[in-house]
Amino acid sequence: MKINFPITITAADTNKRTISGTIVSWNEAGNTSAGRTVFAKDSIDFSKPVKLLLEHDKTRPLGKLIDITANDQGLEGTFKLAKTFAADDALEEAATGLRDGFSVGVMVDAWDNKDGAMVISKSSLQEVSLVSDPAIASAKVESVVATNTPENSEATAEDQTTQEDKVSDVKSEAPIATEAVEAAKSEPVAVVAAQSVAYTKPRSPIINKATYLEHSVRAALGNDESRQYVMAADTTSNNSGLIPTPQSAEVINGISNADRGSIDAISRGVLPASGMTFEIPKITTAPTVAEEAEAATIDSTDMASSFVTVNVKKFAGGQTFSVELLDRSSPAFFDELVRQMEFAYAKETDKFVANGIISSGLIATTAQDNTAAGLLAYAAQAAQLVYSNSLGFARNIVVSPEQWGNIMGYNDSGRPIYNASNPQNAGGAVGPQSLRGNVAGLDLYVSRSLSALTYTTGDGSMFVINPESYTWYESPRLQLRSDVTATGQVSVAYYGYGALAVKIANGSVHFNKN
Repeated sequence: MKINFPITITAADTNKRTISGTIVSWNEAGNTSAGRTVFAKDSIDFSKPVKLLLEHDKTRPLGKLIDITANDQGLEGTFKLAKTFAADDALEEAATGLRDGFSVGVMVDAWDNKDGAMVISKSSLQEVSLVSDPAIASAKVESVVATNTPENSEATAEDQTTQEDKVSDVKSEAPIATEAVEAAKSEPVAVVAAQSVAYTKPRSPIINKATYLEHSVRAALGNDESRQYVMAADTTSNNSGLIPTPQSAEVINGISNADRGSIDAISRGVLPASGMTFEIPKITTAPTVAEEAEAATIDSTDMASSFVTVNVKKFAGGQTFSVELLDRSSPAFFDELVRQMEFAYAKETDKFVANGIISSGLIATTAQDNTAAGLLAYAAQAAQLVYSNSLGFARNIVVSPEQWGNIMGYNDSGRPIYNASNPQNAGGAVGPQSLRGNVAGLDLYVSRSLSALTYTTGDGSMFVINPESYTWYESPRLQLRSDVTATGQVSVAYYGYGALAVKIANGSVHFNKN
């Protein structure tokens, strides 16, 4: 199981080609690719050498780890960067605060669930990456040191002295870069310099068709130097007709998202760390008090209880693809794959909860028309039934997307009832730009799961609920990767565990359409 754990760069010193700082902080929670995660003290084995990558792309190495030390706060590391265009750009981006984060990739061997967080107790360090999306502010890079001597040149001691003098000049000429670095800091850290002295930027070479074609192919296969060549090539003035079509990193997705209306409308709990079932005590007979005559025997009713057994379910999805696709494609591929699997996980878990609520709840005793008046009559009766059966107040109403559209269209002789700004006849607030709203004093949630379960505008297309009557328990989401050596394929599983506790079955009442 690979977990990316980002941390923040806050200071930069550009003098030599090294990057140093804290790469992991112990006992501090962060939102990682596996959910909320904490590394226990000394939980990472760093005995094997690792590389510094760019954005977790193993085809784009920047350098290697040359020193690492564990202390009471975390892991301190120093990386030596190669003399490549990519490493030069990385040093410049780190120094100026543009790509200002570290992220470690680890293989997890032992972990526990504590208060909804994955607490890792044993793992091994696989790689460290320079990233632009930090998440943990307390772990940080302390310095970026870069000296770039042109290749095939013989720098004398006098040349080196002159170059070091230039560093001092650069420090006073780059206030903007220094301010950007300072703004990212959480505590004062000395900044030696703001940018490198001999930073080599991509040049604009004079190219021909054959050279440009060769580098275009090599760039598509992952060669970073060819990517730099293609980026810097002056195709406009030298080779009209060879201007490549740019591709955006943006991914368009109009078929899935992470909305979970049914789960958001009920209470949440932390899933126990072990077992596929667990029990919750429930009072079945309450003690009584009665008016008694003087000196009369006191009647008593003994309190009795039972247990509600909750079954833990696994929700999982998998993908199998070629190792070539993983190794040679854009790093955005795997990130988007995990994102889409998270969307699928959200869709399935919400549908499971919606089905459990409707199948265990009550149906309104009086059928109502699917109109504005019928909606108000249903909400009033459902609230009364919820309180009578659960001794708790109905606070939420969950509707299908189709009913959401109906409610926005309800009007009083042409005057909108729910979809208007401060109308005199307001019955709540429901708008097209939010899946949350208010109907007859109940918080509204829209759940596409009702449509997926065939509850569109008829029976079950809405339910009113006391959120304390149902609780959703959930583990962090996990990734499991395995390599199929015989076929050269990679299998990735994305999974998690969840349990719906029906504490008071009649704490929800769903729509009964006339």
